[in-house]
Amino acid sequence: MKHFIAFVLSTFTLTQFSAQELILPNYHHSSEALMDKGEDYRSKLGLEITTPPDFPVRTMAEWEEIQSLVITWAGFNRILKQIAFHAKQECEVIIIASNENTVINYLNSNNAGGPPFDNLDNITIIEDNFDSIWGRDYGAHTIYRDDVDELLLVDWIYNRNRPADDNIPITIAQHAGVPLYSTTEEPYDLMATGGNFMSDGMGTGFSSELILEENEGGMTWWGAQFPDHTVEDIDNIVFDFMGIDRYIKMEVLPYDLIHHIDMHMKLLDEETILMGEYPAGVADGPQIEANLEYVLSNYESSFGTPYEVVRIQMPPDGNAYPNTSGDYRTYTNLVFVNKTVIVPTYEEQYDAPALEILAEQLPGYNVVGIQCNDIIQLSGAIHCITKAVGVSDPLLIVHDHLDDTDNETDDYQVDATIQHVSDINEASVFYSINGADFIETSMVMTSTIDDTWTAYIPAQPQGTEIDYYIDAMANSGKEQVRPIVAPEGHWTFNIVGEAVGIEELAISSPISAVYPNPANGITVVQLDMPTITSAVRLSLKDMLGRDVLDIHAGTLARGQNKFFFNAETLPAGVYSVVLEAGDQRYTTPLMVR
Repeated sequence: MKHFIAFVLSTFTLTQFSAQELILPNYHHSSEALMDKGEDYRSKLGLEITTPPDFPVRTMAEWEEIQSLVITWAGFNRILKQIAFHAKQECEVIIIASNENTVINYLNSNNAGGPPFDNLDNITIIEDNFDSIWGRDYGAHTIYRDDVDELLLVDWIYNRNRPADDNIPITIAQHAGVPLYSTTEEPYDLMATGGNFMSDGMGTGFSSELILEENEGGMTWWGAQFPDHTVEDIDNIVFDFMGIDRYIKMEVLPYDLIHHIDMHMKLLDEETILMGEYPAGVADGPQIEANLEYVLSNYESSFGTPYEVVRIQMPPDGNAYPNTSGDYRTYTNLVFVNKTVIVPTYEEQYDAPALEILAEQLPGYNVVGIQCNDIIQLSGAIHCITKAVGVSDPLLIVHDHLDDTDNETDDYQVDATIQHVSDINEASVFYSINGADFIETSMVMTSTIDDTWTAYIPAQPQGTEIDYYIDAMANSGKEQVRPIVAPEGHWTFNIVGEAVGIEELAISSPISAVYPNPANGITVVQLDMPTITSAVRLSLKDMLGRDVLDIHAGTLARGQNKFFFNAETLPAGVYSVVLEAGDQRYTTPLMVR
């Protein structure tokens, strides 16, 4: 029987920031074994519903519209103030705090968190007990009855000896005035943590196998009992309480301490995975690559399409990575807050290309960075300390965006599932040809069973670029667009020549860019792949053809792939970036200064 026990007996010292409160790390800490366990962590004051809903439910995806973002004022005030500043432009910010006046004074002062707030609009401060800052892990999850009906929350048993944290979901449910379901009583008892769960909003969930380890029976290190379930039991519980009918579980990583997937991956939409990437063979890189290969080889998106994968660097801490005592720096630990995306940052040389990737992948979003070098030492960043509550009146638009096509004769069919509790009054597709003004074309309902609406974009000649988005209005008057940032952000597809596979690319190299060139620091290699391609090797060679650096080995996703290496340690000279795929070989010169 294997259980992850990451309580640290070494050099870490808890930081005291007030007379009563300590900053606890995201992982188990040895001092917690000495803490008062308080009431049984399964009782939760008896204010939750501990049996599954007797109606269908759907778990919200993180890019959906939210009404509140919850943070806990438990140290790292600089970071929390900046989160609150950006989030309050989008929604209510709920701050759990031990003293309301302390928070107000900090927000209204000029300090490390920035200038004073102009106002406290959209700020709600709730005084309550808590143990730690890690609200993602102990917060409740948003679910909806019948996809878009009643707003509900679901809470799990928290996998820490932090009983005050474990009761915060009750506070949020009471504030929002919504029922709270809880997996705290047998036979539905389930121990889990929010940083180790992601949903696509369509019934697919992702976790590491920590979810199995902490639900296979035995004793926790702090003296409580782990739930005892089979894999089938776990799948049934998350289906009954959250509507997750496909639960993808990946191997835990050897160096990430907490085994939370938000430290190395992120769903950007229903079919796009943002996946962290280390240099070949470094730290958790090999297991991340193996997990990615497992997902791509065994699963498709909920649309039945291959997952698109976007790679983003896992930056070093100085010259160190987690396998050599470096902090677990990551850009995937970001949070969606309606039209804003808040991203942890560390050093400009690594941050700039990472933020560029996110801006390219999330056009129209306000992508903002918050420096997280202090908090990342405790194995967490922005996503780990924030938790969203979905809107009570969602208008859901789900669409499998159109890909590039060689079709110049048939109109392009746009299908979307569009739902609201009051039903949909009207919907439209707005499309733009080669950057011109958007043109509206009405959608019609083509399936009352599946809530499918359809429109057609007129066929266009080769070389045309088409931008488009969807706008819908409910009978209640509620209106929504998808992407949520439209029209500033939208989907794009191109009318291209006949598609080719990599074996046919003898003339056109998939290596589309290497920059900066000349290089003397972090260098980006951009590949544009026509298909998902396995057995690929990307390397750097010297003028004699000798291997200098392995950049990537394994599978490449269709579309744009970006890889990073540090040229600072290389001797000045001329090198070649080499892509090998099957019997094909492509090279691009690189000058290192």
